[in-house]
Amino acid sequence: MEGESEESDEEHEVSRDESVGSKPTPRIHDSNGNKEREEEAEAADSGDREGPGQSAAKPVQTGGRGGFRGRGWRSREESRNSGSGWSGMEWRVRGTDDYDRRGGFRGFSMSRRAGRQPSRHFHQDRSRGHVKFISLGQKPSLYPDTLDYEKLEEFSEKEPSEVAVSVSSHPALKPLLGESTMKKDMLELLCLVLSKAFKSRADRSTLQHLAGTIKDSIFLRTVLPNFLVGVCSEPDAARREKYPEHLENILVILTQVLSIFPASTVEPVSLLLALLPTSVNSLRTSGVDVPAQIEENMEHLQHVVSHLQTKSREGTLRSNKDTYALLPTGEEDQQDFRTIPIYPTPEELQHGNRPYLRPNLTSQRYPNTHVYLDTHFRLLREDFVRPLREGIQELLFTIMNTGRMDNVGNQGKAKRLDDIRVYHDTKVIAPKCTMNGLAYVIQFNVDQLKFVRWQNSKRLIFGSLVCLSCDNFESFLFATVSDRDPKDLQEGKVQITFTEESRNTLARIEQNQVYLMVETTAYFEAYRYVLEGLQEQEEDELPFKKYLVDCSPDVEPPAYLQRADTYDLSSVAHPDFKSEVKPFHCLDAKAWPTMEKLGLDESQFDAFKLALTKELVIIQGPPGTGKTYVGLKIAHALLTNQSLWKTATNKAPILVVCYTNHALDQFLEGIHTFLKKGIVRIGSRSSSEILKRFNLRDLANQYEFIDALPTHLITAHSTISREVQSAERDLESLSLQLECTFKGVLNESVLQRFMAEPHWECLHAVHKKRVLEYAGKKQSVIMEWLGLESLQVPKSDATSNTQDMLAEATAEHPKENLIHVAEQADLLEAERDIDGRDDHRRENARQAVKAVEKRMLAMSLDDPEVAEEHKAGENNEGWEYQPEQKRRIRNKIKQELKKDSTMTEEEAGLIADIWTLSVPDRWRLYRLWVKHYKAELRTKSFHLEEEYQNAVDRLADVKRQQNLCLLKEATVIGMTTTGAAKFRRMLQQVRPSLVIVEEAAEVLEAHTITSLSSACQHLILIGDHQQLRPSSTVYELAKNFNLELSMFERLVNMELPFVRLDYQHRMRPDIARLLTPHIYSELENHPSVLEYDNIKGLNTNLFFVEHTHPEEEIKDGRSHQNRHEAQFVVALCQYLLLQEYKPEQITILTTYTGQLLCLRNLMPASRFSGVKVRVVDKYQGEENDIVLLSLVRSNMERRVGFLNIPNRVCVALSRAKKGLYCIGNSEMLGQVKLWSNIFHTLREKDQIGTGLTLCCQNHPSRQVQACNATDFGQAPEGGCTQPCEYRLDCGHVCAKVCHPYDPEHKKYQCLKKCQKVLCDLGHGCLLLCYESCGKCNVMLEKTIPRCQHKQMVPCHKDPNSFVCQEPCQKTLDCEHPCDSVCGKPCTTKCKVKINFDLKCGHSKDDFCYYKRQPEKVVCTVPCKQLLKCGHDCPGNCHHCHEGRYHVNCSQKCERLLVCSHKCQAPCTNCPPCARPCENCCVHSQCSRLCGQPCSRCVEPCAWQCPHQTCTKLCHEPCDRPPCDEPCDKALPCGHPCIGLCGEKCPGKCRVCDREEVTEIFFGFEQEEDALFIQLQDCGHIIERRAMDQYMEMDERQQENEEQVAIKLKECPKCRTPIRKNLRYGSHINRCLAEIELVKQKIAGNQEDIQAKTLALRERCTESMYNTEYTSLYKYSETKARLQNHKDLSIVDLWIIENKIDFYRRVDRVLGIICKNDRHGLRTDHFREKCSNLLDWLKSPQQKFTEQQMYDLERELRRLTLLAELTALRNTTQFKRMEDESKSEQHTIQDALEKCGPFTEDDEERVKPILEELKNKFPDTGLGISDEERKMIVSAIQMPGHWFKCPNGHVYLITECGGAMEKSQCPECKETIGGSNHSLVRDNQLAPEMDGAQGPAWPTALHPLLD
Repeated sequence: MEGESEESDEEHEVSRDESVGSKPTPRIHDSNGNKEREEEAEAADSGDREGPGQSAAKPVQTGGRGGFRGRGWRSREESRNSGSGWSGMEWRVRGTDDYDRRGGFRGFSMSRRAGRQPSRHFHQDRSRGHVKFISLGQKPSLYPDTLDYEKLEEFSEKEPSEVAVSVSSHPALKPLLGESTMKKDMLELLCLVLSKAFKSRADRSTLQHLAGTIKDSIFLRTVLPNFLVGVCSEPDAARREKYPEHLENILVILTQVLSIFPASTVEPVSLLLALLPTSVNSLRTSGVDVPAQIEENMEHLQHVVSHLQTKSREGTLRSNKDTYALLPTGEEDQQDFRTIPIYPTPEELQHGNRPYLRPNLTSQRYPNTHVYLDTHFRLLREDFVRPLREGIQELLFTIMNTGRMDNVGNQGKAKRLDDIRVYHDTKVIAPKCTMNGLAYVIQFNVDQLKFVRWQNSKRLIFGSLVCLSCDNFESFLFATVSDRDPKDLQEGKVQITFTEESRNTLARIEQNQVYLMVETTAYFEAYRYVLEGLQEQEEDELPFKKYLVDCSPDVEPPAYLQRADTYDLSSVAHPDFKSEVKPFHCLDAKAWPTMEKLGLDESQFDAFKLALTKELVIIQGPPGTGKTYVGLKIAHALLTNQSLWKTATNKAPILVVCYTNHALDQFLEGIHTFLKKGIVRIGSRSSSEILKRFNLRDLANQYEFIDALPTHLITAHSTISREVQSAERDLESLSLQLECTFKGVLNESVLQRFMAEPHWECLHAVHKKRVLEYAGKKQSVIMEWLGLESLQVPKSDATSNTQDMLAEATAEHPKENLIHVAEQADLLEAERDIDGRDDHRRENARQAVKAVEKRMLAMSLDDPEVAEEHKAGENNEGWEYQPEQKRRIRNKIKQELKKDSTMTEEEAGLIADIWTLSVPDRWRLYRLWVKHYKAELRTKSFHLEEEYQNAVDRLADVKRQQNLCLLKEATVIGMTTTGAAKFRRMLQQVRPSLVIVEEAAEVLEAHTITSLSSACQHLILIGDHQQLRPSSTVYELAKNFNLELSMFERLVNMELPFVRLDYQHRMRPDIARLLTPHIYSELENHPSVLEYDNIKGLNTNLFFVEHTHPEEEIKDGRSHQNRHEAQFVVALCQYLLLQEYKPEQITILTTYTGQLLCLRNLMPASRFSGVKVRVVDKYQGEENDIVLLSLVRSNMERRVGFLNIPNRVCVALSRAKKGLYCIGNSEMLGQVKLWSNIFHTLREKDQIGTGLTLCCQNHPSRQVQACNATDFGQAPEGGCTQPCEYRLDCGHVCAKVCHPYDPEHKKYQCLKKCQKVLCDLGHGCLLLCYESCGKCNVMLEKTIPRCQHKQMVPCHKDPNSFVCQEPCQKTLDCEHPCDSVCGKPCTTKCKVKINFDLKCGHSKDDFCYYKRQPEKVVCTVPCKQLLKCGHDCPGNCHHCHEGRYHVNCSQKCERLLVCSHKCQAPCTNCPPCARPCENCCVHSQCSRLCGQPCSRCVEPCAWQCPHQTCTKLCHEPCDRPPCDEPCDKALPCGHPCIGLCGEKCPGKCRVCDREEVTEIFFGFEQEEDALFIQLQDCGHIIERRAMDQYMEMDERQQENEEQVAIKLKECPKCRTPIRKNLRYGSHINRCLAEIELVKQKIAGNQEDIQAKTLALRERCTESMYNTEYTSLYKYSETKARLQNHKDLSIVDLWIIENKIDFYRRVDRVLGIICKNDRHGLRTDHFREKCSNLLDWLKSPQQKFTEQQMYDLERELRRLTLLAELTALRNTTQFKRMEDESKSEQHTIQDALEKCGPFTEDDEERVKPILEELKNKFPDTGLGISDEERKMIVSAIQMPGHWFKCPNGHVYLITECGGAMEKSQCPECKETIGGSNHSLVRDNQLAPEMDGAQGPAWPTALHPLLD
């Protein structure tokens, strides 16, 4: 074997005391090397072996992957990588970059966005003279690809986390664990390394992959048991002393592997546990001290194993797909919050019991830390669980009362479901590969959601939790929305990511399952991370417990100031005093510099001082007081004095946490002004250009960082990235195909494998050419068959209509682009999505889908045009869809694809002609084909999904380790609160000692807790609790349990020291008056706000417009809109813009998201672009010069909503700097005390009223009272209604009314008609005054010189260059009229139909221009010849090659196969069934084809009830009797179930469905105590006793020795095979076992198949080498099929064998004629005939049926005789005497060239004549007859004087027979003769002339013998 290890014989002869295992095998050293490295390894020196278990080969340094490589077998993975071009250095340099562009997982390369290309360095390995490439960003690995003893020793000395990553990702681990023998030293060291890896704190995915590699290995199941057995006989005392350590390591491995994979490892672990006590006792007997801890660990592990074995016997042990936590050693209090699951349980969602909750304490301390953490955990969990729980309970209640689900959840009909949103008919479409792992595209019914505007809707936004159930929430799947596209949502598609457990459950659920999906609006990801953090928080490690729990007001200085407290604040001092500020002791209050020197006001100084001297700091900053400014001052001071809080051992960074991305960007940009490097921003939703280069993702891809990474991380990243890429490539291909099945009509070629052979043939045979071809343009067959082609019209007829329709549509619906308003969904997604959306990857995926669509779809729903392959034509004439037709066809396809009904296999099998079906039945048959296609794709994708997700999780673990290296070196880390929750574990490892929280009053206390690590020594909270509070989902929890109280506000309430900033720098005093004293007791104005200019065009800078116009409720959600307010605010905004305010100076704020859309629809981008339109809650922390505020609420019920919350009012009124204009219902708002006080303040200065006064700047005396939007019409241009009358430069007068903008009219465009004359004829300009005059376009009648036709031509146009549009009057060469126009060249393709007489004897009408290419005219006359099977041939004359070899018979076989399916093959063959296997159980479904043997399910049998339990495996006959007890459950209608205990409840009720249930079939149905079984395969309900007897009939017949057919029992009502019912599982399993035996016999023994395959491969290779005339491609294609012999059956091999045989026979036929090619003969015509035969041979339909074999034999015989005749004709003798045999030639030629088959009679007639000709003209090879040859030889009598030229032409050398001169052959001009009695080298003796054994001259041939 190539690459096999070359170990010495001594190494193979391993004695028992030196190795573990019974049979030595060569060790596999390498599984991932590439070809280049393999060659280098072979070229390297072998070297000496240095230690036990060490590789025999010396490591060879390579640059390709930065690793070493020993010698060993080349794995399939290596071959696959090499074959696809992803090998070594190429993958690292080229491959990874390509992968980045596709949005996949990044390898180590320079960032594309930074514009830097990856580069390479040459590396010279002087010891071997090889030059290799090393990719930048990657170092050569320090260890080889083998795990030898030396490598394991190296691992054993490293940190556990490094060991875990390195070992789990090492390519040689699996081969090492697969060895059946291992030296003891090696095994002991391996156990040490593995146990060390399991002791690490590595991410779960890494350890799970490591455990997964171990669980199925020979190491666990064979090597370790042998090792433990050998402990008892160990003679070496020193080795015995170390055994306790080894046993402890083994126990660690067993414990971890069992914990992660309980179901599959309980057996091998129990075996090892049985051996361990014996080993321990043996060691103690020999005097070895075994610690008691080992026995305790063994007992605990034994307890767990016993528990798992019990669950296995009960059938409740979960499979390996689920993780399983080991039992705790002691019982814990079930009320402990740490034991509460994060996800809600089925019991929790189905029952109304509310959990125990404690309120957040706001006025007293917490009893202890446990209660503190418990309180916040329970409240936070209840905040997302309660809406889901109550919503589902209401949903189930509604379903129970109505019995229907179709209207559940509709707005207006089920208001109780406001807590959740319901989506019907949800299906999982396809898996999707994303940056974060495996996601799924799902589709739901949107018929009831037409009112939803997805762009702005909060439905299904990123991070929302969804719950899918198919059984009324008895069970369910959890997932989160991972990506949304509003366009896709309109079609009902969204991408979700299932939880791990749900993903594993999904794989066991039947395909095409329909779910009911509910959504809760909570951002679950943030909840999950925080809840996990609270559970993991150790009580004794909670930082600041003294203040957070005990609420002590005595705040101490930071612990680091106890070492040193000298601050240098010169860097933050006022520029005028920098030199005066000296270092000082900050804990000495008197030593501080003054506030003037620091450039701060009094309150800012107090806050700054508090922040630097206390370990917990609270700073309140009312609007405009500069809290960000103070925060940056504090950060600057801390960063300038890093030596105080950083030590040599602790270089932890400062952590900055903000609630929003905007605030985080603002704060970090401020830090960047004084810290140019060392910043890391986590999260990709930054809008700051400055911070882009500090993004974590970009920093992690920089070469400098990668180069400094630990080698084990680089190697692990490279290895796992390849696995990810390989799995993604395969999975994406399947996913794209699955998606396409929902995107339109699939091409018939895609579905061919899933169609019955007769259906495929019928689809094309009956296809009407006159419909499919128009002007040479071919259309799709399946489109016409589905009835979609009938709507087409000729393009020429459609063009004008289409243009008219488009013009009318444009005129009737003028649409102007509207301004961009940040959609609420986008804003929420921006705050939730930390990693960011990879738009490049999304675009690549979209392009990939389009590419697959073009290949797979006959018509796409996205663009309903015929696919490219059907559009190609020779001209642009043909068929085209009109817009209305497009819409109609799209709707028709959508409607049909949504339907679930498909034709049954039985129905489909009865159809002979699919064209006779009705259109609905055609669609049902089409959906059946698509169903089989999708089933095959889903089956293939299952194992790939698990492989991909596993690799992605491990890669994410490695990336986290890499990011951790980066973060530990940072100076400042910035992230949002959402990011802090997601990266919580990473922060715990970074351990920042200083944390600054901006917007702290908006953050839930639980979020703040989990942002802190135990190392935190200094916490600074900055915010304002009198502005926005934290948001919660449940209103009751916010108000009654104080969940909405932030840590900031709670600590202020508990009277901890805090500072409030008192001077505001934003609002003019009039606006600030609205906040003081109504919201803030005291707020001073900074002098800068007194200098603002007044707002132009208005008589006041602050005004509240009163109105009573009612609001409207938005249908989707709970939002509101007020059209009157929206129109007024937009009109006011337009008015302000006319006053020459920039759009960027104006912000429109509203209190409800519903008003956003209303405002947007009134604001065209051409006029309002740049104006900000925001919701109040998303505008905190921002400001603008002018703010227009719409309060929206105005209703008869006088509900003000959250406008009564002071916090929100504070934000709304404090955003404006110079002008604030509000509009609202003051009468209704006045009932709120806060608003009443504000209105009182406004009335003091007449700043409230029903109308806003507009003042003209040009005419101040003219004023307008604007009460509504129409009033602004009195100032149409922002001034008044007086005319402008300004004289323009063109002499015209300004036509506008008074306008304050553009007073000099520099931008004005005169719209009067231009007065200029353009040409000599006096034509005037037709344009407007401001437009540039062009050429004269007045239409005139002119004579075209070339043809003298009169045409209407533009005035400026020269008639010589004009194309005349008159019809062409010329006649073509074919004498038909030209159909072009006069000014264009005549057409070259005449489309007139004429009659053609074809060579087959038929005639046909076709285009005239085909006369130049008559071979393109094909005969379509039906063949109708009677085939061997007795049916008429379905082909036509052309397809059947003029009757020589026929199209396959389209009649179905329809025999019943052993699998219970009908044979779908043609009528003469019954191959193994090719349909997807339908065998399934409760655990899984068989993924193979039906004709292939199934894999047995080895899960525990699931048949159990309270009375009986089966202990067998799933595939075995059950060992329990059926339970005959009645079911004790109640049906949804409330009546008792009519089924049996332990069986699935029938769907019918004895009371509600009495007639159907008691219908007599067997006779027992009407008895009152009758119980029923519902057959799960067909749904029919059968009485139990009769069904039991029916199922036992076969057993009774066998007992009576009667013959019983091998097949599944069928439903007695509908004959559907019974496969699924647990009650009859024993019978089903016995039948399936018998069927499997039959399948195996049909499929053949695998060993025989392999042997036959190898023999055929050798035969194929031999034929390839020996072939002379046929194409090697035919053989290579056949050989490629033989490469993958797993899918080949005996029948397949028989077909391949026949193909090889016929290929060889065709080659021999070609040889007959081609041997004479040296004579200059032409064989192209004959080769073409052979090529046609070869093409037919390699056709997929070639099954070598009786008819096909007959046709092949006859055609091959015809070609053989034709070859013999042709060869005979080309002999010289035949040419000379050709006239003598003309009649015989014509007789043979007619028989061989005639149309139709070459029959036996034809052969009998031709063969004697041909033999006679052969005898008459024998081929001597000399061109003369034998008689002539004898005469010549006899006459000359010179033996040995005859020679021949290289081409075989004979000549004579006279005299001595030795050549003395050279000449030229008269026939072929080759050199003949020679010199010095010697021939030229290419000439030879011609013994065929005279029989001479040698030349007459002895040395005549000497040169030929050299």
